[in-house]
Amino acid sequence: MARFFKPTKKTSFSKKHQEVQIERMDHHGAGIGYLDNKPVFVEGALTDEKVLVQLSESKTKFAKATLIKVLEPSEQRTKPFCRHYHQCGGCNQQHVVRQQQIDNKQVALSQLMNKLAGQSVPLAPSITGEGLGYRRRARLSIQLDKQRNLVMGFRRKHSNHIIDIDQCPVLNEQLNALLPELRDVFLGFKQPQSLGHLELVLGDKGPVVVVRHIKPLTNHDHKRLVEFANSKAVTLYLMPESGQLQLVTGEQPYYSEVGVELPFLPTHFIQVNQEINSQMVTQALQWLAPTTSDNVLDLFCGLGNFTLPLAKLCQRVVGVEGVQDMVDWAKQNAALNHLTNVEFYQANLEQDLSQMPWAQQQFDKILLDPARAGASGVIDQVSALGATRVLYVSCNPATLARDTQSLIEQGYKLVRLGMMDMFPHTSHLESMALFEK
Repeated sequence: MARFFKPTKKTSFSKKHQEVQIERMDHHGAGIGYLDNKPVFVEGALTDEKVLVQLSESKTKFAKATLIKVLEPSEQRTKPFCRHYHQCGGCNQQHVVRQQQIDNKQVALSQLMNKLAGQSVPLAPSITGEGLGYRRRARLSIQLDKQRNLVMGFRRKHSNHIIDIDQCPVLNEQLNALLPELRDVFLGFKQPQSLGHLELVLGDKGPVVVVRHIKPLTNHDHKRLVEFANSKAVTLYLMPESGQLQLVTGEQPYYSEVGVELPFLPTHFIQVNQEINSQMVTQALQWLAPTTSDNVLDLFCGLGNFTLPLAKLCQRVVGVEGVQDMVDWAKQNAALNHLTNVEFYQANLEQDLSQMPWAQQQFDKILLDPARAGASGVIDQVSALGATRVLYVSCNPATLARDTQSLIEQGYKLVRLGMMDMFPHTSHLESMALFEK
């Protein structure tokens, strides 16, 4: 029997402005109210506020709405400190008093762990730091507009349009100071249309500048960049192809963490907030409590952010990472720090690992620090590796809660849980969870 395509009927809904009382927040920082007993998510609204909204999406079980006006503001509402806040897509919580931001993230973490994993433990004190100037890396897009004016900045919310900026309050002041000067350099280019984007990273020895160009630079333009880099004592890389780096001038960047030095490339993943990263590594060592007789496994180890500090405290550490380049750098970093009790392996942590040589061994303790997708590929194999204590560092509380269910089924118990405010003025939260057999 032939089947014919039948288009799905679009649900119609009123575009009239409507009043909504906000009752609580979701874990993305949006306010939740109700219209006709259906939850409505309103970005930019706060608990206990009465707001005027316009529906933008209506599903069977929920709706989304655009905030039109705050009719009765919350005491926790404050004036954003960045003039680009309502256009830029970088921050989404500057309208919330800082302490309330932290409280909201703690509540979101507790609720998700309770709802999705059935786990409820008192939260440890949150790891917090400076709310301004905390970012040690940023990527800015560069393009010419229709009038051939150079536009340099971040993407607009939910758009590819670039918001032209000359200063970002959450960016480190050393990097901020470079923005107007780099703009002047680019404005003097013979072929500014060759520019793609700009990356800024701060290492312990100073700023690193990466210029992505989509066409070869002219000799004139190349010379301007080199002169700028040398005059400001910054390390300059060019990126003629995505992921391809050319060191032009300056020193190899590195950062220090809990007694070790970690050289890196600006394309490598490093935590954007060094103050919080330092506290996070310190707390991880305290919670995991490695001893001089312990064998420890560090999964999703990257450059060795946790691995190398662990190696200074225990008998032996094995680090496993999915990207071979990161594994190579981690090995070099261990040698640089004169650590001989560390081994690094490359492995796809989304696949069965039982035949890997390191997975044939037994470990006293395990640390996991996966990306937002979580550790679904390896989490079910943790118990077989013998660890009595597991520390999970997460940048997504939803996948942490999901993976917690697996650990509970393997006989582990959640004993400590804490929030880390890695990204102030955004709804993103990092967390740390400790499990014991």
